[in-house]
Amino acid sequence: MMNKTLFLLAGLILTWPSMGADRPNIVFILADDLGGHDIGCYGSTFHPTPHLDALAKKGMLFTNAYSSSPLCSPTRSSILTGQAPARIGITAPVCHLPQVVLKKALAKGGPGAKVLNAESVTRLDTNYVTLAEVLREAGYRTGHFGKWHLGPEPYSPLQHGFDVDLPHTPGPGPGGGNGYFAPWTFWKGQGEAGDHIEDRMAEEAVKFMRENKERPFFLNYWAFSVHSPWMGKADYIEEAATKADPKAAQRNPMYAAMVRSLDDAVGRLMMTLDELKLAENTIVIFTSDNGAWHNPPKEATKSAAYATIPVTSNAPLRSGKASNYEGGTRVPLLIRWPGKIEAGGRSNAVVQSVDFFPTLMELTQLTAPESVKFDGVSIAPAFQGQPLPREAIFCHFPHGGRSDIEGFLPGTWVRRGEWKLIRFFADNEDGSDRLELYHLGEDVGEARNRAAEKPEVVAELNALITQYLKETEAVVPVRNPGYNVKAAAVKKPVRVGPWTHSKDAQLAVAAGELKVTSTGGDPWLATTEIPAKLEGPFLVRLRMKSTARGAGVVYFSKQPNEVFHKDRTVVFTPQTDGQFHDYEVLVPARQLHALRLDPGNSAGDIVLTRFSLHREDGNEIKNWISAP
Repeated sequence: MMNKTLFLLAGLILTWPSMGADRPNIVFILADDLGGHDIGCYGSTFHPTPHLDALAKKGMLFTNAYSSSPLCSPTRSSILTGQAPARIGITAPVCHLPQVVLKKALAKGGPGAKVLNAESVTRLDTNYVTLAEVLREAGYRTGHFGKWHLGPEPYSPLQHGFDVDLPHTPGPGPGGGNGYFAPWTFWKGQGEAGDHIEDRMAEEAVKFMRENKERPFFLNYWAFSVHSPWMGKADYIEEAATKADPKAAQRNPMYAAMVRSLDDAVGRLMMTLDELKLAENTIVIFTSDNGAWHNPPKEATKSAAYATIPVTSNAPLRSGKASNYEGGTRVPLLIRWPGKIEAGGRSNAVVQSVDFFPTLMELTQLTAPESVKFDGVSIAPAFQGQPLPREAIFCHFPHGGRSDIEGFLPGTWVRRGEWKLIRFFADNEDGSDRLELYHLGEDVGEARNRAAEKPEVVAELNALITQYLKETEAVVPVRNPGYNVKAAAVKKPVRVGPWTHSKDAQLAVAAGELKVTSTGGDPWLATTEIPAKLEGPFLVRLRMKSTARGAGVVYFSKQPNEVFHKDRTVVFTPQTDGQFHDYEVLVPARQLHALRLDPGNSAGDIVLTRFSLHREDGNEIKNWISAP
């Protein structure tokens, strides 16, 4: 990789004559977890998106657009660098974790781990040349607004080419505290109580455009919406509830309210461009970092009335966020540039988030450094209906393990034409890779695996995957040579006070604290000491600090002899900075017999000073951890 300082100096010399020239402005809007069919112009009849629908009518809509990963941070890195997550090594959304990991590698695993997955890089290394840096050196004013999730200082937007960064937070979303509504824990001292974060961010973005209307600007608006926690404006929820069809796939008023707030922000930006008479000379791109959450709600839904309604539906796409199937990476994409891109146009070109950097280089007539290896291509030919200069696109996702998300397994897929091959690593009983082949033109829902009947297509596409993994120096999951079936078997849990716990969690109770030492694998603790004859739903409140990575999960059983099962779980996202944080989890059960907490799935230390059960109105029923 070319030294970044040398590149920037060279770029300054190359672009100096044209600095301040009449280059187009760029407004790049990235939604978080918005699905491929979540907005009106893509078929939703329940989610109100008038501003996005208007953007589609004034620009081009892409029907085969993909993110580079089914999870957020990898896709974000691909947008800024034009390089694939497989090459960079950010392959999981772990860039908020305290550990600084800059080298990609294979993760270690104990004898209970069947497959060794990748250990994701946790920061976007400042050695990478970013889109923002190239544009800034060409005379653009650059501003980042919203979610980042590629690392805190010294890996923030301010170290990656942005002049402005608000609210300057490295977190994975607006969780904690009041979530989307002020006062915010991630942007203290800003906003009035009850302000919505998208309204506030749009206000700041508008201010940025006004201040820089006389020069080219790059506005990078990475929305917090519609990531969990699922919560929305009360009036938006109420209005959506009056229109919800209980038989429809998309029917969650809470989520509809969140999509509407996102659409409001887009409208605010577009109206400002019109007001400032900048629309004709501004490239607008709208897309999402990955597909929508496909399963019923499994994180903090801030109303019991909507906790059992599926958040959204990706149908006819299979599965959703975190999956190698189409629902994980098929996303909306709208691009507008009046006079340059056909208004109301539609393109079936297969495009991906790695393409934005090279595309914007062509549209702005700038040249990226020769040392930067783009894994994407310019999609400008698609604006005129011309083919793109490549054979296939790829997605490398070397993680997995949750059985409640279909397709959440370590794998790589390739799409060439209408054929898509997925290679699931070490997923056969003998440890070999498992292959699935689909013809998306005939079967976009990936219902018919045609690998057995099309061995020649499988061989060709599998060879492309092998070549891709080699070229990007990807970390490839493998069968764990130390895997031991007996070690992986579930052993009888151990009891400490009211708690039983797994072999991967050691418990100690003292001075009003429950200390949990996780060795990785499957750490959990559970209790059946719950008062009888209670009627739910219930709230579980936790005060916890942790250094163990991975999702937090609350399991519940409703009656004696009912085992804990994935269908009776609620997922939340613990912070792993070693500081205490409060969590509230809604348990959508009428009866309750037992609770289990999985605080994370990696090695680390967890301390709880609260683990309490409450009625839906907040009244406490029981607190299993009492201070002396």
